[in-house]
Amino acid sequence: DLSLVIGNKNYSSWSLRPWVFMRQTGIDFHERRLALFTDEAAHELAKYDSDSKVPILLDGDLEVWDTLAILEYLSEQYLGGRGWPQDRSARATARSISAEMHSSFPAVRGEMPMNCRKSFDITLSEKAAHEVERVKTLWRQCRNQFGGDGEWLFGNYSIADAMFAPVALRFHGYGIPLSGVEADYVQSVLGQSCIQEWIEAGKQESEVIAADEVSH
Repeated sequence: DLSLVIGNKNYSSWSLRPWVFMRQTGIDFHERRLALFTDEAAHELAKYDSDSKVPILLDGDLEVWDTLAILEYLSEQYLGGRGWPQDRSARATARSISAEMHSSFPAVRGEMPMNCRKSFDITLSEKAAHEVERVKTLWRQCRNQFGGDGEWLFGNYSIADAMFAPVALRFHGYGIPLSGVEADYVQSVLGQSCIQEWIEAGKQESEVIAADEVSH
């Protein structure tokens, strides 16, 4: 009886992460989408313990909020821990980059908000450009050290890939120059049928969140 409460698919990068992870790994769930910054969403989210934030995972009477906590819970309870790489070094690295994604990259988030409906041509600040290069470096290091014969950061699909999925969409939508490993990785993300489904659903939404509509 798993349910996932999410926000607008066009904008909510945090909602995308557990959604795509569950779809990619075959965990069945019921989706409940709320249009953020509306009276209805405020009323519904007030019922939960997440401080009116999405996503929220509901497992029976249990509420789990915060994206990384949700992903950890799903791995433990439904995948026997296989949400993380099985190799110790790879697992530690996957946790490190996932935590970094969770807590860092404020300029990328601010200057390149997720928006599935549009493509943008922007000039990044020095800070955002530095963060973009940091993401590329992480992707190259993980693929080269742990990727093996698979197409994901650690060979097999993992929580780390779910954490970086919105970044891959941003890089694509904002025309960030990519080559080699990082270009291949973004294509792997875009090639997921569940990602394509999410993007298409986002394009069909009518709500507009002005703060996430970059005008450059």
